[in-house]
Amino acid sequence: PDVVTMNNAHSTHYTAHPDPAIKHVLHGWSDVPGEKADHKLQVGDVYIRNVTSDIRNRWGGGGLLQKDGNSIFIFEVAGLCIGHLGHLHHELTDTHYAEIGRLDVLMVPVDGGLTMGADSMSRVVKRLRSALILPMHRTGPPLEQFLTMFGENFAIAYASDPVIRVSMRNLPRQPQILVPKGM
Repeated sequence: PDVVTMNNAHSTHYTAHPDPAIKHVLHGWSDVPGEKADHKLQVGDVYIRNVTSDIRNRWGGGGLLQKDGNSIFIFEVAGLCIGHLGHLHHELTDTHYAEIGRLDVLMVPVDGGLTMGADSMSRVVKRLRSALILPMHRTGPPLEQFLTMFGENFAIAYASDPVIRVSMRNLPRQPQILVPKGM
């Protein structure tokens, strides 16, 4: 890949030794104490930016926070704005929502607690009101626990193919949660 994005909540989310052939390695955290990651990068026809959020201390620590330890990465390409919530540990503030802006496609962790519980995560999804919501990071409670948090304003569909093709033309008119094949 030309670009890789990483967050450091767990060792499965990052590597200290990425392939040196990757031109752009974007950390979701800053290695400089007191600073936050700040990415604004154009790679070909893709513009990549981030919005930071706090995470729980990755070593447990009784809920201690690592300030700005997660990045919500946002990819703008082909008229679409695609957001990846990363390892989101808390509900977003009004400032976060303003910095994120409108997302056409939202990738959301639905692990039920390693990030946030289904109630909190569903409130974030509802507030962002993206056209297409893709659940990810699925471990723990059944996916249905997350899906039941949405009423008639959100359609639920199951992908029949492992590849999901998205364009401005085929975005659903009503917000849709599309469960990837095999999830």
